[in-house]
Amino acid sequence: MAPPFLALAAFLLQLCFIATSLNHPLDPLTPQEFKQIKHIIHNSNLGFSSNNLSFHYVDFDEPEKTDVLQWLSSRNESSPLPRRAKVLAQTHDLSTHEIIVDLNSGSITSDQVHTGHGYPTFTTEEFYQTIQLPFRNSQFKLSIHRRGLNLSEVSCLPLTVGWFGELTTKRALKIVCYYRRGTDNIFARPIEGITMLVDVNLMQITDYLDRFEAPLPKAEGTNFQSSNPKPPHKFKYFQPGQQPKGQGFCIDGYSVKWANWAFHVGFNSRAGLVISTASIYDPQKRRYRNVLYKGHVSETFVPYMDPTMEWYFRTYMDLGEYGFGQTANTLEPLIDCPGNAMYLDVYMVRADGEPYKVPKVICIFERYTGEVSVRHTENYIPGKFKREARQEVNLVVRIVSTVGNYDYIQDWEFKQTGSIKVGVGLSGILEMKATSYTNNDQITEDVYGTLVAENTVAVNHDHFITYYLDMDVDGKENSFVKTKMQKMRVTDVSTPRKSYWTAVQEYVNTEADARIQLGLEPAELLIVNPNKKTKVGNNVGYRLITGSSAASLLSGDDYPQIRAAYTKYEVCVTAYNRSERWAGGFYTDQSRGDDGLAVWSAR
Repeated sequence: MAPPFLALAAFLLQLCFIATSLNHPLDPLTPQEFKQIKHIIHNSNLGFSSNNLSFHYVDFDEPEKTDVLQWLSSRNESSPLPRRAKVLAQTHDLSTHEIIVDLNSGSITSDQVHTGHGYPTFTTEEFYQTIQLPFRNSQFKLSIHRRGLNLSEVSCLPLTVGWFGELTTKRALKIVCYYRRGTDNIFARPIEGITMLVDVNLMQITDYLDRFEAPLPKAEGTNFQSSNPKPPHKFKYFQPGQQPKGQGFCIDGYSVKWANWAFHVGFNSRAGLVISTASIYDPQKRRYRNVLYKGHVSETFVPYMDPTMEWYFRTYMDLGEYGFGQTANTLEPLIDCPGNAMYLDVYMVRADGEPYKVPKVICIFERYTGEVSVRHTENYIPGKFKREARQEVNLVVRIVSTVGNYDYIQDWEFKQTGSIKVGVGLSGILEMKATSYTNNDQITEDVYGTLVAENTVAVNHDHFITYYLDMDVDGKENSFVKTKMQKMRVTDVSTPRKSYWTAVQEYVNTEADARIQLGLEPAELLIVNPNKKTKVGNNVGYRLITGSSAASLLSGDDYPQIRAAYTKYEVCVTAYNRSERWAGGFYTDQSRGDDGLAVWSAR
């Protein structure tokens, strides 16, 4: 996101004047508040107790945006905003309760039972219990023995099941297994042909399939931990971004100030990293100007392209089914983040409602990119030679989430020029399929991927990562503008030119028209505030700078595409609704596409 009309060229050495006695109204829930939530729910008159209730999602239920912005402008410590929590909990009668807890009054203000399609995110405890089931199953033991494998060297993983037109569903997972012998990379040695269906509420294997045996891929050369991480040539190690004079930013609680930026860092078990109330300092007006009220990853869609019985259901929606926060890692200094990084701990809750701490989940650091931020040499002033040049130094906020075989490295990068760059790097291990083929010349059928080693196919798949961006450019009254380049013919006979192009702006009035398929025509996408003008009369705005376009190639009637119909468009702009944050719908597991961004943008 870059500002074309904001003339904010000042590079401030910003001192940190943050009132340490004031908490930000969007601060994540504290361990004490998590405990309070559990106590309030268990001691309510609704009949909940530790014996009949499991917690699947607990998040801060934020105040209204207007109230947050007013409080931040006044910073009235004597009138703190209310603290509420939203809880998704399941009872033993399999009902999913949406509970709103008022932490100020210590009471439950709302309790509604979910009656629509889909289920809440699985708990870590459910995943762990699920993968223990095969080792108590006689059929599985027989299958492993028949393959000549050692049961003690088998690892199993829980996979979500998607939705494929079933009229009735139940909370379920499928189990697939791998062989560990000779490698620390379990994904390299899949035990192909075995699939188990688990009823999660009963915690029982209800369907067992062992359809065929495939050669087990070799362990040789599959370790992902190198025994010799250093390159063969000697060189001097250094820490990128290390500043001899110390950090140029400061953190107070979850509030960050750096250069001309001020913003808030948040966290929840679903989105993971959340950036809020980002504003940039205008030295001419001597005040901060709003840019982004809230931003985070909204959903990921990861469909694998193998339609066979053991693979067709692998069409993951990672945020709603697993959670980017729930799978976030403790970061390793000097590897995940450079030596000048500072770290934030986070807190989440177990299925019993008790909080636990995960240290060093978020890191913040200055990055010297090696690029030039500003540069110009002026040679045309008689008798003078002038040059202005500055190296690019940005501030990065990072989190790493490991969902199964993939590690998602999420960065929010703030630039002194006023831009915000968001991106996700994918690392980790390929999800592989065992096959009888040992050489590509043998293959006469579609194996749905690439033969990457003997008896090993890396299956084709996509990663669609969708961001939620609530832009408040110089205020809440924003509009969406498409600026297209239009070819014009020259009618003036006094010039030899025959054509040129001009920029034509179109204000978008409906959400249906605000769905964009990139690459079909050249266009700039702008979020503008039509009520705020620059000195020369342009609307104040931010431009969305997109990368290469990517849209789903699945058929519109394919069930995974029905669930993730929003991936037909790379950009969708909707009217503000604080409940519309999750592109795949709030209840994502086994969702049916009847809630989410595709539905909202069609209204």
